[in-house]
Amino acid sequence: MATTDVTTFELAPAEHQIQLRRAVIASTIGTAIEWYDFFLYSTVTGLVFAKLFFPNSDPWVGTLEAFAIYAVGFVARPIGAAIFGHYGDRIGRKATLIATLLLMGLATFAVALVPTYETIGIWGAVLLTILRFIQGIGVGGEWGGSVLMSMEWARSDHSRGFIASWPQFGVPCGLFLANLAVLAFSQMSGDQFLAWGWRIPFVLSLLLVFVGLYIRLGIFETPVFAKLLAERRVERTPILEVIKRHPKEIILSAFARMAEQAPFYIFTAFIFSYGIKSLQVTRDFLLTAVLAASVLSFFSIPFFGHLSDRIGRKNMYMLGAVVTGVFGFVYFGMVNTGILTVIFFAIVLSLVPHDMMYGPQAALIAESFTGRLRYSGCSLGYQLASVIAGGPAPLIATWLYGRYETPYAIAGYIAVCAVISLVATAFMTDYTGKNLEREHEA
Repeated sequence: MATTDVTTFELAPAEHQIQLRRAVIASTIGTAIEWYDFFLYSTVTGLVFAKLFFPNSDPWVGTLEAFAIYAVGFVARPIGAAIFGHYGDRIGRKATLIATLLLMGLATFAVALVPTYETIGIWGAVLLTILRFIQGIGVGGEWGGSVLMSMEWARSDHSRGFIASWPQFGVPCGLFLANLAVLAFSQMSGDQFLAWGWRIPFVLSLLLVFVGLYIRLGIFETPVFAKLLAERRVERTPILEVIKRHPKEIILSAFARMAEQAPFYIFTAFIFSYGIKSLQVTRDFLLTAVLAASVLSFFSIPFFGHLSDRIGRKNMYMLGAVVTGVFGFVYFGMVNTGILTVIFFAIVLSLVPHDMMYGPQAALIAESFTGRLRYSGCSLGYQLASVIAGGPAPLIATWLYGRYETPYAIAGYIAVCAVISLVATAFMTDYTGKNLEREHEA
């Protein structure tokens, strides 16, 4: 049984507000650290892994092989969702989030120690695959807990979209930190970055983990889970129960993410291999552009989360899916001009359609499940998209470009993802402004 303070749901309004702020800050910073770890791998994959771990392959094939290892992390994410979703609904949000942070940080640090093909041959790629799988398990359990740690402290049913969007803020923050670290160490002279400089950002992950642990250890359990404990309504097998009771919500949540997740990894991971090899732009230029895009997301994600509290979660999300489906063609039209200023603005703007969905997404998915099954349900729904969208996206984009020799084939793929998301979201229930426990227990 969890060792949590079962009185947290009875706190005075002023103390509750203090705990809300602490929970939001802890969730956001912890999530930023976890996404730093995950995106750092994504960024380095497109820049150096093909050269270091698949040096004997054709450049296009080597890129495919590197992105295949990258995709392993996404396959592992639903497994992490199932494992940590179970414990998040059994022993609490706080303890589970501490475990995911440790797992993710240690796996990322270990990447820095992996020998290249030149030293141990193909075993370097094997070790990378194992560590990427562990990373995926860690981040698979992180998202649901961080969102609930914030959302379940919300006092008003009309502010959940805004409050739940703050852990989503951890994504651009992690993306910013990862690209900043790589940009900083890529300034090393000669081939030092390729030889060993790329390892330093992975080592720094260990320091960030200690910061995240310090912050998360100081927060209370959420009032929703504390109340479930006090009333002895914690499920014994939450994963099995949520699959039995909410299969539609899990599946719809996964497909609703197609238009958000697949384009995101094309715009932030695939662009490095495409930009350097096809557009002939520099690594530092691309890193700077993605940095600028992530800074813009600092503002757009909470804004669209707040807007969803006003116009409805589904309306906001479906509008974002439509814009994404169209923007894929605009994006590749802009980057293919070869004009640096236009390429830069295309990359900076690429995350705005994504943020139109990502801002309200946390609340949209989490609201679909009752409190005692919420960690398991929203984690599974969210992370299953990793298998069908995020993980395969750079791999599919690389294959499409190699097969058809036009980036508009990739834009067509983005448009198909947008249509799938539109249909899935249309069948979801909008709980904006409603009392969740009353709705789900009715």
